Amino acid sequence: MTAAVPVRVLLVDDQELVRSGLRRILRRRDGFEIVAECSDGAEVPDTLAELATDGGVDVVLMDLRMRHVDGITATRRLAEDPDAPPVLVLTTFDDDEMLSGALRAGAAGFLLKDSSADDLIRGVRAVAAGDSWLDPAVTGRVLRSYRSSAPASPANGQAVADVLTPRELEVLRAIAIGRSNGEIAAELVISELTVKSHIGRIFTKLHLRDRPAAIVYAYDHGLVSPATS
Repeated sequence: MTAAVPVRVLLVDDQELVRSGLRRILRRRDGFEIVAECSDGAEVPDTLAELATDGGVDVVLMDLRMRHVDGITATRRLAEDPDAPPVLVLTTFDDDEMLSGALRAGAAGFLLKDSSADDLIRGVRAVAAGDSWLDPAVTGRVLRSYRSSAPASPANGQAVADVLTPRELEVLRAIAIGRSNGEIAAELVISELTVKSHIGRIFTKLHLRDRPAAIVYAYDHGLVSPATS
């Protein structure tokens, strides 16, 4: 049997102790490979460029508070490149505005550093697979902060049911409660490729940039509620 290809991770954190702890959790035997480490956001572009010809990076695990170039700025710069790997923000600070700022900058999700090792593993795998990961401990508050400063969707003036098909509504609700593409495919008995096609059409029809924006949209339009998730 062919061994699964490990998820290639770039660690970005200015504390060696933290990076050491992450290395112990994201082990090769569990399906991960730490391909490089950076101690500041300023180092990320050059590091990614160096790795591009050697397998690249599947996920950037990014600290928010760093001395020179912080995680939000580094994430925003990466988001300008459509070929850049997704960013999962990792922080010790339960700061709603900073976390919502990371989403606005283009992060695929966020995780608090006091989360369990299992949540870290699930979060990195989800983001590597093209999904998002929002730490449930602070998601509600962060989404409210994100919503307060996010531009309104051009589709807001129309009923959602007039814009999306019934199946697209099902997919959007599933995204909003944190389901991965694989989980959505299993629940709806369709292929993951079909799920991706639905998501692409949802983003196009609702003028959404990414999954976090889709989650906010679903909450704003009453498709899900905190009790649902």
